[in-house]
Amino acid sequence: MDALSVDSLGYTYASGRKALDGVSFGVAPGQFTALLGPNGAGKSTLFALATGLLSPQAGRIRVHGHDLARTPGPALARLGVVFQQPTLDLDLSVAQNLRYFAALHGIPRREADRRIEVELTRLDLFGRRDEKVRALNGGHRRRAEIARALLHRPALLLLDEPTVGLDLPTRRKLIEHVHALCAQDGIAVLWATHLIEEIDAGTDRVVVLHRGTVRAAGPVAEVNRATGAATVTETFDRLTGGAAA
Repeated sequence: MDALSVDSLGYTYASGRKALDGVSFGVAPGQFTALLGPNGAGKSTLFALATGLLSPQAGRIRVHGHDLARTPGPALARLGVVFQQPTLDLDLSVAQNLRYFAALHGIPRREADRRIEVELTRLDLFGRRDEKVRALNGGHRRRAEIARALLHRPALLLLDEPTVGLDLPTRRKLIEHVHALCAQDGIAVLWATHLIEEIDAGTDRVVVLHRGTVRAAGPVAEVNRATGAATVTETFDRLTGGAAA
């Protein structure tokens, strides 16, 4: 069973702009899938639908077999999310932000503190748990958001442009950590990006989204072969007509 199953998804805004048209793909447990597309491709709309912020007008989304529209509770309980825009409370400490999230998921305080220690330690952030988020740089804030998203042990992690505004070394560390989550914990990851260099051509799968439709989906090597391209960059250019990533 796929951790995330998107089937014939469609959404049109009130202005008449069609954001998604028949979008279908899946993300298996332990799989890192990059959702690649230029600005305006429909990535943010897809994330809004996958997190329940918007309701599909056509098609359906399932998280570990749970239909998000029909049984949102079980579906969302298996989902961890890191949005493009920061969502931490700047005036609370890192630990306070995470404890609040744990309480929303009904995790007892003692167990919450244990999980907070585990996740922050994995991200080299435990020593700064009592600092206010306002005092952290962008990379540390992102790490805190990822730790928070993992507290309830989700089966699927969605990250929407998580490296925006981060320097190259910090971006690389975050990408490595999320890949490790896939390999070690079996978490399924959908990583939305417009940065081709964030994709590992050897291990990752890719979904190329352009003008609301899926132009290609599968392991990077297979997608490259299907388009007759040698690199992800060349594949992207061929599938999107050279649209700016």
